[in-house]
Amino acid sequence: MDKDAKIMELEDEVLSLKTQLQSTQEQLNKYLSHNKKYYENNKELHKQRVKDYIQKTNYTPTPEKKKEYARTAYLNKKAKLKAEQEN
Repeated sequence: MDKDAKIMELEDEVLSLKTQLQSTQEQLNKYLSHNKKYYENNKELHKQRVKDYIQKTNYTPTPEKKKEYARTAYLNKKAKLKAEQEN
């Protein structure tokens, strides 16, 4: 009897955690979709601001930063290709 009660209690806890996870994911998706729309709509404006900043400050990345940027771009491209292959 004690084991059955414990099993039922754990199953109830699992169900409550699943519902909580689902509601949290819905809230996160609402937030992310709002930000994604903003950046899609203002992409050109943002690019122009970055170009202006680079010209104003004469920013030139160091060789270490270039390597870091190239590596992250490679990893992102690799992840994207992997995701496409899975679908």
